[in-house]
Amino acid sequence: MVQVSQLSADVIQRYHDVIESLGPEFLKQMLLDMHTIRAFEERAEQLYSLGKVHGTMHLSIGQEATAVGASNALRDGDYLLNHHRGHGHCLAWGSDVNRMMAEFMGKETGFCRGRGGSMHIADVDANNLGANGIVAGGVPIAVGVGLSIKMRKTDQVCLVIFGDGAANEGAFHESLNMAAIWKLPVIYLCENNQYAMSMPFPKAFTVENISTRAQAYNIPGVTVDGNEVLAVYQAISEAAERARRGEGPSLIESKTYRYKGHSKSDKQAYRTRDEVNDWMENRDAIQRFSTLLVTAGVVSEDEAATMRDAALGIIDGAVDFSEKSPDPDISSVMEGVYA
Repeated sequence: MVQVSQLSADVIQRYHDVIESLGPEFLKQMLLDMHTIRAFEERAEQLYSLGKVHGTMHLSIGQEATAVGASNALRDGDYLLNHHRGHGHCLAWGSDVNRMMAEFMGKETGFCRGRGGSMHIADVDANNLGANGIVAGGVPIAVGVGLSIKMRKTDQVCLVIFGDGAANEGAFHESLNMAAIWKLPVIYLCENNQYAMSMPFPKAFTVENISTRAQAYNIPGVTVDGNEVLAVYQAISEAAERARRGEGPSLIESKTYRYKGHSKSDKQAYRTRDEVNDWMENRDAIQRFSTLLVTAGVVSEDEAATMRDAALGIIDGAVDFSEKSPDPDISSVMEGVYA
């Protein structure tokens, strides 16, 4: 892992202003949120192995900085749409970890009463309109949300998160074109984790950065290091300010990496163990942010070290809550079914 002494002065200087503006308590909470997301995902994987989580799941271990940086750049009242690898997005948005875990375990106390599971969690009360199991499925929905905001004349924005594979779907291009024409307050955040299922990014794109596609719609396109939480925060903040001014959508590409397979059935034959280890050992988002905060004097090394334990305690409580929660009543199985 990167040691505190190895962090260069130019990195500290790059984030000096945002560190000063956010303050220590806000930054500590961001770090705790990143630890909590990782601990949630790791425990979910364990519960799956024990047969307590059914179906499949798509883990976001390694991608915590994108979720936390993006969510913290927005306000209460803004909207979120995300994708099938979206557990971290929901937690970063502020969704209750107990109800999240209960949803995973198919309990009545879950956000969707145990019916949504891993890929379809929504927290409508918090304007989290839900994840989507269809690749690029949330992208056109964001156009409708953006149009609603514009017609109601509020200063809300809609953040829609999707993967690199979704950027090659027709819905992506149609949606960006319409949002650009109507100047809708939508932030398109492409979470580029280098692989669409087993397809490496260079085999699916002729461009180096997906963000360059924004030029076709005459909107801003920005690529950031998705494992630098403050880089994501700054990019989303700027896009949100632009949207609130009525200047329309932006396309942000966050380059990150997933440590686990595409889903639980993925044997990962398409990449080497050395590649995965390089990202884990040299580019890990949580370690980088911890090192930054320690070097900047925001937290002590002891404080940073205890945050992992605090996150594990939060997840232990969520599992306990879920295991004590009731299963759905079989007589209610058709409730919420509309077609």
